[in-house]
Amino acid sequence: MADSSFDIVSKIDRQEVDNALNQTAKELAQRFDFKNTGAAIEWKGELSVELTAGTEDRVSAALEVFREKLVKRQISLKCLTAEDPRSSGKDYKISCTFAAGINQEQAKKLGKLIRDEGPKAVKAQVMGEELRVTSKSRDDLQAVQNLVREADLDFAVQFVNYR
Repeated sequence: MADSSFDIVSKIDRQEVDNALNQTAKELAQRFDFKNTGAAIEWKGELSVELTAGTEDRVSAALEVFREKLVKRQISLKCLTAEDPRSSGKDYKISCTFAAGINQEQAKKLGKLIRDEGPKAVKAQVMGEELRVTSKSRDDLQAVQNLVREADLDFAVQFVNYR
């Protein structure tokens, strides 16, 4: 019988993030407490977003609105890194970046977790920015998925290519 496998990845669905960004922009334009504050949100590159507002409090509130929209769209906040508000002329800005991919250190941490606490017949190997987990038993693979879900990781993970 052939081995079953799945990949552990860390990526974002850019379309869902774009939808959350558009919802945030709409709410910033319509909400009474954001009127005349110059609150705005826009893409700055492939995985970066910038929030702008007239005061430090309003830009922080705009970031909270954006986080709420991401959570509603089931995007983990672990992949979002927001800088502290900075003054830019008369406005305040917050730059946010989204993390994508599992780096070597994170892959080693996951591999160690799977080796130490997972079923013995499971193998994990690093393949670029993802981790492939293989086993003869699909039950073992599901046990590994539950183990990784319950682990307190500092990055978001998804499971893909389950075969």
